[in-house]
Amino acid sequence: MTATRRLAAILAADVAGYSRLMGADEEGTLAALKALRREVADPKIKEHRGRIVKTTGDGLLVEFASVVDAVRCAVEVQQGMAERNVEIPQDRRIEFRIGINLGDIIRDGRDIFGDGVNVAARLEALAEPGRICVSGVVHDQVRDKLDVVFDDLGEQQVKNISRPVHVWCVKLGTKPAVSAPLALPDKPSIAVLPFANISGNPEQEYFADGIVEDVITELSRIRWLFVIARNSSFIYKGQAVDVKRAGRELGVRYVLEGSVRKGGNRLRITAQLIDAQTGAHLWAERYDRDLSDIFAVQDEITASVAGIIEPALAEAEQQRVLRKPPERLDAWEAYQRGLWHFYKYGAEDNKSAQTFFRQAIALDSNFAPGHYGYSLALFWDFWLYSTRSVADVQEPALKEARLAVSLDDKDAMAHAVLAIMTMADGQWEAALTEARTAFGLNPNSAFVMAILGRELKDNGYYDEAMDQLCRALRASPHDPLAWLWKSFLAHCQFCLRDFAAALETLRQVIQMRPGHTWAHEYLIASLGYLGRLDEAREALARARSEFPEYFQRYRQKPRWRVPKDWEMLREGLRLAAGEDS
Repeated sequence: MTATRRLAAILAADVAGYSRLMGADEEGTLAALKALRREVADPKIKEHRGRIVKTTGDGLLVEFASVVDAVRCAVEVQQGMAERNVEIPQDRRIEFRIGINLGDIIRDGRDIFGDGVNVAARLEALAEPGRICVSGVVHDQVRDKLDVVFDDLGEQQVKNISRPVHVWCVKLGTKPAVSAPLALPDKPSIAVLPFANISGNPEQEYFADGIVEDVITELSRIRWLFVIARNSSFIYKGQAVDVKRAGRELGVRYVLEGSVRKGGNRLRITAQLIDAQTGAHLWAERYDRDLSDIFAVQDEITASVAGIIEPALAEAEQQRVLRKPPERLDAWEAYQRGLWHFYKYGAEDNKSAQTFFRQAIALDSNFAPGHYGYSLALFWDFWLYSTRSVADVQEPALKEARLAVSLDDKDAMAHAVLAIMTMADGQWEAALTEARTAFGLNPNSAFVMAILGRELKDNGYYDEAMDQLCRALRASPHDPLAWLWKSFLAHCQFCLRDFAAALETLRQVIQMRPGHTWAHEYLIASLGYLGRLDEAREALARARSEFPEYFQRYRQKPRWRVPKDWEMLREGLRLAAGEDS
């Protein structure tokens, strides 16, 4: 007989855990399977005009002329088997896994062959016990014709099929419904979805879940962030989820998703942050690690993801509120608008930052970020921009920082800002205590790491300070304050008398922020200590020309300078300029 080719719907089914069931009770399993075939499966196949091509010990291959008939038959078979299994213990239940594809087949006698058949078999292998997986073409053909709901499992690479297959899973017992989206909280919100285990190794599930649970825990330390609990976000486990739908169903603005893949002794983890309202990708990262210590790897990646997410979310929020008129901002949005100006580094922008921070306080006087944002802007006004005396600024800045901590004692940022203001008041040990408190509340915040590094530096713990500052720069390498943290690092190098390293770091700082006068001071002093006097005098002359008020003003030591560090700087400047400096 000549082989013929035609388009057909193919249903492939087998019994989940068949070998286990046969090993436990061979005769009972065979009898039960025959009864299910006779009373449930075969009648439904006949009713929906299917043709059984062949059977194996635990499987079926069925051909349908209509893809609608094939899916309707599969749904009714699974529903019938579920009803029969209600009174049967879980470990003795016979459950089918079913895959359905629509494709070109070759018929040779009673048998059928071709990619259409192969894809159906691979879909069946992807299905969970009691479930139905269908290809994208099947989904497109029946989605408007049958009263069933599908979950999108996305593109899947399956064995012996060169191209990826788009897979959908039928949600049995569920009818389409349109639910109202949950309202967004009054602060930024995020859901961390279960990371997909694409290793093909079920043993990696625990690792993928552990990463997600730890990231959720660490993100929960960020006081301004609303984080969906694990039990809610894990309802999407095993599904390829439309992030916009997940955002609506969970009531969040942002979604973090990712995957885990293990190959040999190497592990690859990907993560991406998505705006659930627009679908826009805000941040993505890939981590390749050696699995010599899997728990150390888990801790490292958790800390890295949590640390980078905070500034990424903050930047996304700032970009969002820039699109709103100032008069329509709430307290959180006014604070973010203030931060945007604060990070711009300029006298006028700092004035605008103060305005928005005051607006946040006016809108909600109990909103801690408004107070510590205003405190920072006041401090920078004195330190970087204006000719106001420290007395004019220090008292209100310290008052705002203390008020922020009193309003929310669990806010790591509030304690970190209070550490800065306490340091500016000359209380270096108290500042270090506040910085350690902040770090205990949120050890993954790059800002908190950097402030702890600064306070360690001011108290003479230079090696520990450099470790914290390097961690901050690794955690958030593109942070808007990275230039400042590098300047702290350069100060450590300077105090350790590693003037060559300090000079290199200071050049990076000045390239990032040419107007950062403090960096020019230490660069000149470093050149003086290195004996590169021509370069030092040229740099000093240029700095005095560009920043005359600064160098005139700082001939006297500010009270926030550590005395021994100030003397070391003064000596370097004297060497650079000569005895008359």
